[in-house]
Amino acid sequence: MTNQNRLEELRAGLERTRADIQHFADDAGREAPQLLPVTKFHPAEDIALLAQLGITDVAENREQEARAKAEALPDMHFHMIGQIQTKKANHVARWAHSVHSLDSEKLARALDRGVALAQERGQRDGILPVFIQVSADGDTARGGCPLDLVSDLVDVVEELDNLELQGFMVVPPLESEPSEVFTRVKGLVEDVAKQLGRPLKLSAGMSADLQEAIKSGTDIVRVGTGIMGPRPVV
Repeated sequence: MTNQNRLEELRAGLERTRADIQHFADDAGREAPQLLPVTKFHPAEDIALLAQLGITDVAENREQEARAKAEALPDMHFHMIGQIQTKKANHVARWAHSVHSLDSEKLARALDRGVALAQERGQRDGILPVFIQVSADGDTARGGCPLDLVSDLVDVVEELDNLELQGFMVVPPLESEPSEVFTRVKGLVEDVAKQLGRPLKLSAGMSADLQEAIKSGTDIVRVGTGIMGPRPVV
């Protein structure tokens, strides 16, 4: 496929996705949330084409893949939405524009140290915005902080010099009712925002549950296949 053909594919995917988001937002009587395209498994060349279409921010799930793309495309903002091994925190702190998958005190402190080190080495300017990933069912194997531990993790992040809490992220468990999960975590966002005295955001909603997330008040939706198409065959 030529670059021009791929560009038109991506343009069409973006237009369809944006139209869906606007339609769902209109139905819910609210403004459309921010769209964050998910580019995992797709090559850096595709992300460069997205940049031609005005996209400045994309999301990735795997550290090593994201790091390579960030090095290839220094003008693009890469956001980490996948689980992070603590030993990879220093790497993530160098390239991530934000992290949507903070789920433990151990990881928070590792990222904080990683940001300080990256700043010291001239590899990063400024702090790292983070979203606490909430585990709606308490099964942390899929990532996420159990609801009963969220308050403690908020306190930890607020004490750290190099992280800034921007909100919460959630992925509904497969057996759950997405709208119930989104509504519950939106309430958490509002409660913590009130406690901290500043606005916070909800990062929730993917292709399969976009409508429910938008109706529940999400601020950021993360869409991959609807924009990028099927993952490339390796």
